[in-house]
Amino acid sequence: MSNPPTANKRYYELYRKSTVGEALTDTLEELLLSQYISKNLHDKVLHQFDKSMNEALSTIVKSKYSFKGDLHTYRFCDNVWTFIIDDAKFTVDSGEPITVDRVKLVACDANLSETAPR
Repeated sequence: MSNPPTANKRYYELYRKSTVGEALTDTLEELLLSQYISKNLHDKVLHQFDKSMNEALSTIVKSKYSFKGDLHTYRFCDNVWTFIIDDAKFTVDSGEPITVDRVKLVACDANLSETAPR
């Protein structure tokens, strides 16, 4: 899916794979197929979602996470790092650690979000 340009800025579309992003996408697709909204509105809403998620996470969230575990796989492509970590232990603001069997981390350079790939 392509995003409509807004002041020549682009945003990462990573959050569309989140629970709320998938729910939004499914709802917009249903509205589009039922002809309640236009393709243009569909694209504008998704672009606004991308923009809002990127801005909110960079300005509102102030928690500090630390983690350690066994690195299973890593990849660097198009300025995006992807890590698969086994037996990961996450600590939020020096609190109680949370342990998971396997986690996938995707890290993007926030300074590149204006020119992120679509």
